Amino acid sequence: MTKEIIENDPYKLAGVDINAGNELVEKIKKDVSKTHNSNVLENIGGFAGMYRLKKEYEDPVLVACTDGVGTKVSLAQDFNDLSGIGQDLVAMCVNDLIVCGAKPLFFLDYYASSKLNIKEASVVIKSIANACNDSGCALLGGETAEMPGHYIDNNFDLAGFAVGCVDEKKIINNENTKSGDILIGIESSGPHSNGFSLIRKIINNSKAKEEEINAIKEKVLKPTILYPKLVMNLINNFKINSISHITGGGLTENLPRSISKNLCVEIKTDSWDMPKVFKWLKKEGDISNKDMFRIFNCGIGMVLIVDKKDVKDISNKISEMNLKNYVIGSVKEKNQEQSVIYT
Repeated sequence: MTKEIIENDPYKLAGVDINAGNELVEKIKKDVSKTHNSNVLENIGGFAGMYRLKKEYEDPVLVACTDGVGTKVSLAQDFNDLSGIGQDLVAMCVNDLIVCGAKPLFFLDYYASSKLNIKEASVVIKSIANACNDSGCALLGGETAEMPGHYIDNNFDLAGFAVGCVDEKKIINNENTKSGDILIGIESSGPHSNGFSLIRKIINNSKAKEEEINAIKEKVLKPTILYPKLVMNLINNFKINSISHITGGGLTENLPRSISKNLCVEIKTDSWDMPKVFKWLKKEGDISNKDMFRIFNCGIGMVLIVDKKDVKDISNKISEMNLKNYVIGSVKEKNQEQSVIYT
């Protein structure tokens, strides 16, 4: 192929560089391969990823989740720090998987941009691969797309898809909960990947000094904690009645999904200290306590609902695995409309 033909490639002239996509595949191969285990049939660069489901399950049920990072991507671009965005993407999917007791098996990503920046994309995908390793799952494949005219300037978006597996008899669901159960809240690293349209608005409208704003940006951009290895360890060693991943909707909207309809939860808001980043957002955004607990995780990224007699042992195990945790409330019979009561 002559240089003239390459330079006059009609697709490239339309804003799509096929060669850049091929170069990215070569650049990320090593990172992707590191996530593969004996279940993966090697096929990097093929049309589909292949995963062998071994006979470790008696009655396997596949579980699937999909999610994105949302407008946290925009703030990360503004702050010129994309190093944790890939972890956010993986976490938002695998943290949902484990709520029902499913072990994450594999992950796929979709990266769409106005113009493919190989350096930026490789940073993001490296972060995705590292997060897959830390979650015990394989990065089985992915897709990149250039869409000039649809995405503007240096814009890009991320979406992900995770598949896990659980034995049917071991599925964790909200029907296992009962009055008297205790809620153990596990720390978050910050807002994780929720509430960023509001976070960006608060930051943009803030009259705080630049140094203070930069410190807040650094805190809100901390990658979402990956909970799978911790939760799988707990599931294998203790009786866990139910689990709630605290994402969009905060404690207020996520906890009711993890208890049966005849029950409610009472949350003691003084049982943990709301991290400073949330206090700053509350003050700068003039947000009520009610809305804070409905919008943000407020420092609690995952909640376990367990028997009272097991609380101490489970809490100690979480601490051993280097995560802070708190007894934040209890389950009660529902005698009013609210499913979540704050005291």
